[in-house]
Amino acid sequence: MRIIFMGTPDFSVPVLQALVDAGHDVVASYSQPPRRAGRGKALTPSPVQARAEALGIAVRTPVTFRDAEAQAEFAGFGADVAVVAAYGLILPRAVLDAPARGCLNVHASLLPRWRGAAPIQRAILAGDAATGVCIMQMEAGLDTGPVLLRDTTPVDAKTAGVLTDELSAMGARLMVEVLGDLDAFAPVAQPGDGVTYAAKIDKAEARLDFTQSAAAVERQVRGFNPVPGAFFEFQGERIKVLAAQIRHPGEGGDLHEDSESEQPDGPGLRRGDGGVVLDDLLTIACGDGAIRPTLLQRAGRGVMTAGELLRGFAIPAGTQL
Repeated sequence: MRIIFMGTPDFSVPVLQALVDAGHDVVASYSQPPRRAGRGKALTPSPVQARAEALGIAVRTPVTFRDAEAQAEFAGFGADVAVVAAYGLILPRAVLDAPARGCLNVHASLLPRWRGAAPIQRAILAGDAATGVCIMQMEAGLDTGPVLLRDTTPVDAKTAGVLTDELSAMGARLMVEVLGDLDAFAPVAQPGDGVTYAAKIDKAEARLDFTQSAAAVERQVRGFNPVPGAFFEFQGERIKVLAAQIRHPGEGGDLHEDSESEQPDGPGLRRGDGGVVLDDLLTIACGDGAIRPTLLQRAGRGVMTAGELLRGFAIPAGTQL
């Protein structure tokens, strides 16, 4: 098929590559404009732009599709279909209707759950047991279009980075399957019940909230790995937590359900102790239970274990984080 591809981040790249590998004619690739990045703040093309250029595909990076000139150029490619995967710009009706078979979206959730910008992170943060990918016919509403094909995967203990890679590969496979015989996939309207919205991640959300349950804090750690990176602050320094274990009362002898109990190797866990360091292993009390960070990173340093961190950067028991 004659295809326009539209995507921006790393998630989108395997989808573009799969279309090319399947023998489709990708006549143009749209991506958000280059952004300044790195210490030198040089303009850096998006992952999709870089891959498209390496594949010899024409690249367009409009700031908006509101003007008639951008819309006309898009229509001028004469595409059978546009494939959209985490593009990041709103497509007006003129763009949605330009390809002969419309626009198909690779959406990383089980619609209608988690419509919107950050479905992978929101699924982890909410404690969803499963997520997946939907191939959706795009319409004017936010991820409201009918679904042609879907697949699921358990969330388990995956980080956002691991889950993103898995769903990207799944989306590439499903899109190639749909485009192999588009007429064989009847669009199914999304149900009206179960709609949730995946708001864009605010960096402030990555600050670990130790007043929550240990399970919720551990989900923060996974949901914000690799970006923006869950963190706590100590002595004015921001320390990222890349992995953590949930600790329960009576586990390893360092947590207690009884608020009056004491122990030889650290303070007992009491209600309201969220954020208190309980021992010399960096076990941290939460609103319910505790967590023990296992992989951390100080600003400008490499990733290290809790033991490696504590050997040169003491965070003593009793510290309130």
